[in-house]
Amino acid sequence: MYIKLMKDENPNIYVAYWLLLITLLIGIMIVVGGLTRLTDSGLSITKWDLISGIIPPLTDIEWNKYFSHYKEIPEYEEINSSMMLAEFKTIFWWEYIHRLLGRLIGITYLVPLLYFTFRKKIKKNSLFFLYIIFFLILIQGAIGWYMVKSGLIDRVDVSHYRLSLHLTLAIIIFILVFWNYLQHRKKENYIFYKNGLFNLLSFFLILLIIQISLGALVSGLDAGQIYQSWPLMSGNYFPNDSVPGDLVALNSLSVPSLVQFLHRNLAYLIFFIFLYILIIVLKNDKYKYLRKYISLVLFFLFLQIFLGVLTIISGAQIILASLHQIGSVFLVTSTVILIFENSKTN
Repeated sequence: MYIKLMKDENPNIYVAYWLLLITLLIGIMIVVGGLTRLTDSGLSITKWDLISGIIPPLTDIEWNKYFSHYKEIPEYEEINSSMMLAEFKTIFWWEYIHRLLGRLIGITYLVPLLYFTFRKKIKKNSLFFLYIIFFLILIQGAIGWYMVKSGLIDRVDVSHYRLSLHLTLAIIIFILVFWNYLQHRKKENYIFYKNGLFNLLSFFLILLIIQISLGALVSGLDAGQIYQSWPLMSGNYFPNDSVPGDLVALNSLSVPSLVQFLHRNLAYLIFFIFLYILIIVLKNDKYKYLRKYISLVLFFLFLQIFLGVLTIISGAQIILASLHQIGSVFLVTSTVILIFENSKTN
């Protein structure tokens, strides 16, 4: 039985619901991924069993099998050699949930996409873009395993560069899916155009993505556990274990204090760029329709700064560090809404 759409109903509404669901799942995935890193759980599953790995261990024999694999990697031998099976189960479940969410996102994205394709519910230009996003999701899965592999042989942790790449691509996919949701949520035809604020807002969003990438480097190096003071770093603007010239060294992004320094100072730049945008919007009546949206960004920006300071002072305490990452998702979301509302007409 087919249900005829009401005259004023959005023909894209079911596509919009689907994209909103994917956006929420990716957001949850990012949060769980952050907690997986913060609890040092990412190396608990040493095999990439794409199909059979869906079922978790159900018996003591299966649990001991997974645990024996974990005992073979450097993280166990050098750090967790006293770990018991009950403790292993805790870190296992974080990584398992993270991987299960990845599979769920893949299936939940692909099956409806194929349905909407065959039923011709999505315009061709949008359809092409949505398949590109699916391709990025597949790449993201491969990068996730590429990241895990870096900690299985010669390291006690995953590569912080691969961790940063993994999170950065997740944020990019999140933005792309959410943007498409915004396009499909209204029945009116959407026309994208650039006005005077577009380049500045886009630059602001790019800075946020770079900042999130730096945040992943901070997490991967445990750089949030040093220099637990703000606004200075143990009484100095620049970390006292380095000199400014070290910032241009090839290994600068592998030095915890320098990465924390860059993360702090990019936050200051982001804040002042946003203040400039805020002044433009508040002083020009032609942008008054954006004021409620920019107020939302302002709220999440201040919240994110506050959580960032608390995270530093606490030495990257898990709950605060996780809230800081969650805050970044909300800040990016509100920024995308601001850009969208600034760049559409009917």
